[in-house]
Amino acid sequence: MSAQQPEEARYGFSKRSNLPYAEAVEKTRAALKEEGFGVLCEIDIKEKMKEKLGVDFRNYVILGACNPQLAYETLQQEINIGLLLPCNVIVYEEAGRTVIAAIDAEKMLSVVGNPKLDSTAGMVNEKLRRVVDRVV
Repeated sequence: MSAQQPEEARYGFSKRSNLPYAEAVEKTRAALKEEGFGVLCEIDIKEKMKEKLGVDFRNYVILGACNPQLAYETLQQEINIGLLLPCNVIVYEEAGRTVIAAIDAEKMLSVVGNPKLDSTAGMVNEKLRRVVDRVV
């Protein structure tokens, strides 16, 4: 799969890049900021696997991203939506390349069954797709 074509998963979308891992992580943070997202939390999976299990794992980070305005709008429609927030974006190494992936907000929020969330989920997806596109 080329870096220009998105890969679809059942619950997200991703692209592969030839960028070094650390550069891809920094570009992902910058792209999230450009789209109005802040990174609320960051989990270094490689570090945590070593710390908690004593095992070596590939470079892998989870960025818990939130667009405050869209989160606010969503919380106005569905107060328990916090169970599904923030939107996760991941960056990891695989077979000598870097993968950048984001959650599919429309699929994630579909479990709620509230059609009022559809347009906001669509906006989140547009922004997250631009983030993934911008990094590669």
